[in-house]
Amino acid sequence: MDKVIPVVVIKELVDTIPTLKALKEGGVNCAEITFRTSCAAEAIALGVKEFPDMNIGAGTVINAEQCERALAAGAKFIVSPGLSVAVANICKERGIAYYPGCVTPTEIMQALELGINVVKFFPANVYGGLKALKALSAPFPQIKFIPTGGADLTNLAEFLAFEKVFAVGGSFMMKGDITANCKEICKIVGE
Repeated sequence: MDKVIPVVVIKELVDTIPTLKALKEGGVNCAEITFRTSCAAEAIALGVKEFPDMNIGAGTVINAEQCERALAAGAKFIVSPGLSVAVANICKERGIAYYPGCVTPTEIMQALELGINVVKFFPANVYGGLKALKALSAPFPQIKFIPTGGADLTNLAEFLAFEKVFAVGGSFMMKGDITANCKEICKIVGE
């Protein structure tokens, strides 16, 4: 899995190829295309077809129906802002990675009961950031986190340095020059 997962919002299908191309040219081979837009499934299908070597998944998947549509489009992983038992079960059946949003001990325990040991920690900046991840890691040493929300180029290295961080998610690289931002990310990840 990539160390950084760009959260990509595709509002118009025509933006899919240039957006994914910009990420790839910057050295980032992963994209979480959010299910917040009407063309999300089509964007995932197009991305998977045009960039078969990219790790393209679906984000903001909040129910079984969206999960089924994302998987039918070819999503290689599923991310949710919270934990859905229905989505978890579909992903488990299909052998697809599912990263549910979990920020409380109760949610993490529920994820563990479902066989999930990598969770999205969202919004990371609101729920205590790295300090909270370190505190939650004590009772849950088997859990790895994908902090999303509040990570950027200024604190990316700090998040990635913590061994319980599986990857860092966010849309910070999508603002401005995507390729240049991704090259900067690759520099930070390489250090």
